[in-house]
Amino acid sequence: MTREELISFALGLPEAVESAHHGTRDFRVRARIFLTMPEQDYCVVRLTPEQQHMVLAMSPNETMAVPGGWGQRGSTRLYFGLADDALVQDLVRRSWQNAAPKTLQRQYVVIPSP
Repeated sequence: MTREELISFALGLPEAVESAHHGTRDFRVRARIFLTMPEQDYCVVRLTPEQQHMVLAMSPNETMAVPGGWGQRGSTRLYFGLADDALVQDLVRRSWQNAAPKTLQRQYVVIPSP
């Protein structure tokens, strides 16, 4: 997936908007960040620690935990150029779901958490 395709996909999620945090491009749902783009070759998605553990085991070449405390809480680097589109879309949707309030989630079909 290209950077432009990732941006288009993220903005296509319900109520997603583009913003910035400390000079880093990000995407939010109702003011809560679900995706950041700190570098050209990867983005950061907001997963639960359990989701992160699973994805790191299944896709070690395309993902890694963010170093430090954020990574211990589930923040995960996703090398979107290396990953297939299905994996990128799945992780971005999960991240959106983790950030979106329950009232908004009920309005849309969302993927179940593992």
